[in-house]
Amino acid sequence: MGLRRYDHIKQNLAELKAAEFSPFELLSRRRLVEKLIELTLQGVPVGPPNTVAGLKNLAASLGTIDTRDVKVVVFGGGTGLSTIVGGDSRSLSWIDDPFKGLKKDFPKTKAIVCTTDDGGSTGEMLKDFPLIGLGDIRHVMLSSIRLDLLVDTFGLSHEEAHSVASRLFTIFNYRFDSQSLTLDGLLAREELSLGQLPASMAQKLSELIRPIFEKLVFRKALRRPHCLGNLIISSAIYSFHYSSDEVVGAAAICEGLRLIEGIIGVGRDAVLPCTATPSLLKVRYSNGVVVTGEKKLGSAKRGYPVDKVWVDFAETQPVILPEVERSIAEADIIVLAPGSLYTSIVPVLQVPGLSAAVRNNKKAIKVLLANLWVQAGETDLSIDDPARRFYVSDLIKAYHRNIPGGIKDLFNQVVLLSLEDIPGSILQNYAVEGKTPIYLDRGRLWAMGFPVIEASIYSNDELAAGKVKHDPARVSRALQVLFAAHQYVDDDERERIELPDAADQQISSCIAVPCRRYEKIIASLADKGISEADPIVEIVWRHWDIPVEHLGILRGVCYIDQHEWARSQKWDQVYSFYDPEDRLIKIREDMRSSPRFELAFLVALGQSLLGDYALKKEISPLENSGETLGKVYHLHLRPESHRHTYFDDSALRQYLTLARMNQAKTSSAYFTRVLNGQEGFTPPGLLFGLTYAWYLENRLAEHIEYKMAISRAEVSDLVPEQIKTRQRRNELTSFFRQTVFGPSASF
Repeated sequence: MGLRRYDHIKQNLAELKAAEFSPFELLSRRRLVEKLIELTLQGVPVGPPNTVAGLKNLAASLGTIDTRDVKVVVFGGGTGLSTIVGGDSRSLSWIDDPFKGLKKDFPKTKAIVCTTDDGGSTGEMLKDFPLIGLGDIRHVMLSSIRLDLLVDTFGLSHEEAHSVASRLFTIFNYRFDSQSLTLDGLLAREELSLGQLPASMAQKLSELIRPIFEKLVFRKALRRPHCLGNLIISSAIYSFHYSSDEVVGAAAICEGLRLIEGIIGVGRDAVLPCTATPSLLKVRYSNGVVVTGEKKLGSAKRGYPVDKVWVDFAETQPVILPEVERSIAEADIIVLAPGSLYTSIVPVLQVPGLSAAVRNNKKAIKVLLANLWVQAGETDLSIDDPARRFYVSDLIKAYHRNIPGGIKDLFNQVVLLSLEDIPGSILQNYAVEGKTPIYLDRGRLWAMGFPVIEASIYSNDELAAGKVKHDPARVSRALQVLFAAHQYVDDDERERIELPDAADQQISSCIAVPCRRYEKIIASLADKGISEADPIVEIVWRHWDIPVEHLGILRGVCYIDQHEWARSQKWDQVYSFYDPEDRLIKIREDMRSSPRFELAFLVALGQSLLGDYALKKEISPLENSGETLGKVYHLHLRPESHRHTYFDDSALRQYLTLARMNQAKTSSAYFTRVLNGQEGFTPPGLLFGLTYAWYLENRLAEHIEYKMAISRAEVSDLVPEQIKTRQRRNELTSFFRQTVFGPSASF
């Protein structure tokens, strides 16, 4: 599009640059484009009238920027994306000013949303629907409601439109966990009354809410805790999906979202999923552990930096909506929104074809809106140096490592919230809460080829309340100035440092659709007498890395009264084990109400994979000249043809070697371990169970976490045993990644 409308800005710039004393020196920022943005956001600085007069003219010119026809594409997920599009629509403060942000200044904004969410109501929906995650889509959809569309479509005044947005906020964010909820009971609640909405809007929403209580496909969902907005969106999608047995296709998703957009005052195709294919996020930490699930990454405290993330899809070729590709190709501005590093931008751009589509758009201004705060589990540890805090350059290098083809041509500007005007007392309060900013290493970024734009794009209202958050109106204003001024402000040519090799397109595993996995879990456990209401079902479901096949060895679970618990606890206090005689997991009864129940079950489930591998186990004293020097643990393997185990003979022997069992020269079925008089010992079966639980969630197994901590420590070549110990720990981790939890974790 032409930019002649901005010639007055060019003239103002030329006049100011020609002045003997440049008025720009009154503006504190470093680069000219930063000064222009700051002039717009903070106003004309104090100075001599004849000096600031030109700045006033320029500010006035910048205030006339019209970007209604500018096409913007924003990538992201959840809070970060919704905030800049139109405000955080899960926050009660949103209803105070629901019509600001990119959607106001750039009404042709398209938000392309991450779909790997697996927590909260979205996670519950994945149990029942062969559908992408909808939670972030709902969040952004609500944020995208536009004043002009409500006014024009429904003939509302501005005050009435504000009231409608407030009511939609309540309806779409309403959460329930009552299994006895009925349609009449829901609509009878005053806060959910549709009567305060325009008649046509109320009628159409009612037509989407009613099937939730009447159609068979929603029956199970109503027994779970849910967000009503997610169910409304899924109802819209299912109105175009005619088979409950198939994965919901792109056409139904597209038409369903358009239906919602038309009902609540959102622009057509303003909110688009990055893919129509169900998917799951996988994370590999620097110690080699791979875990699955966006929710687990957010709650993890592994103590190791994230090395790589990738997405597994339910189809070998994930489906991209044509509207997504067209929007990227036509965009004038492409923005990577702030948000969780590994759970927003990276999963979106790992959808095959999306990063290439961004690169192929040569005309767009491409902006990375950098994160402000360090996020536990994601940006609290640097892969380059885990001992220091996270830098903005680490953020960029993480994108480079994890986005196919690296960061080349994905963004050419880095915009971030400036902390210069934030009172130190506020930052100190954040520090007390364990929250620190990501450090801006401006020189490093400059060397990497990225000019930095610091701007006061924070919310003054939030700042007054002691909080530092992006302000959607200020972010939008900054992008307006950047767009209008980019043809007049040139960056110096400079050499760029070489980054490590960029990520290749990940070859992802083809996962089962999550609801199909849930069905298999239910069926497998039902055969063992475990109902869907049993907490064991939720444990297996929550740990995506547990293959359903891991449930195949055991026959059931039984609980034993603590007064009848006869098993020796000499080696542990787990109070659970797998009994190979009857193939039952046995758990002490009082563990059912204990916070350690999950650990107890997972340890025993892990042990069950070894099955009845042991023919005989015994401990004998080790004596010399009548003096007891220690003990010998003896293990005799059952013949391979008579075993019921998850592993073949080679994998079993590999594990026993990692458990420091020594095969006797006289018999391949005989293993020993020598213990000195004071040495503690974790038998191979217990070690396997504890490591199984630790791998899935390290906080569950403190004993193994302690053992594995050597992987984080500096070891000296003066003590070779330390090197051997760390190598054994790393090999044990690799065994669990590659052999126990399967090839999908071996990347």
